[in-house]
Amino acid sequence: MNISSIVVQTVPKYLDEVVKSLKECEVCDYHMHDEKGRVIVTIEGEGVKEELEKLRVIEEIPHVVAADMQMAYSEDELNEHMEILDNADAVPKMLNDDNVDPDRILYRGDLKGKNLEGFAHKFDEVE
Repeated sequence: MNISSIVVQTVPKYLDEVVKSLKECEVCDYHMHDEKGRVIVTIEGEGVKEELEKLRVIEEIPHVVAADMQMAYSEDELNEHMEILDNADAVPKMLNDDNVDPDRILYRGDLKGKNLEGFAHKFDEVE
């Protein structure tokens, strides 16, 4: 299942008409709007193809100037990444290597998922 947020833009004088059409079109869920003509809706679909079909319906509503996907959530993609994280080592191999001098390790952010093989030897070249 995919869920995406859409920012719909219209001219302020048509805002009420566009909001009404969005609420009635059955391809999206209305959430909010502002006085400048920006409307926030979400769409759901079994895949990207279904979401794009729904986006096209929104784009065809009279007085919609633009409808742009802003945020997307893909359940399948999340599950794939969670599986990778669940199966990953909690501690990078380098930190368990007795041949690495801990005083020479520079931390510059997240080490998880980075290839650190031979990383400690790079320090020898710097000095």
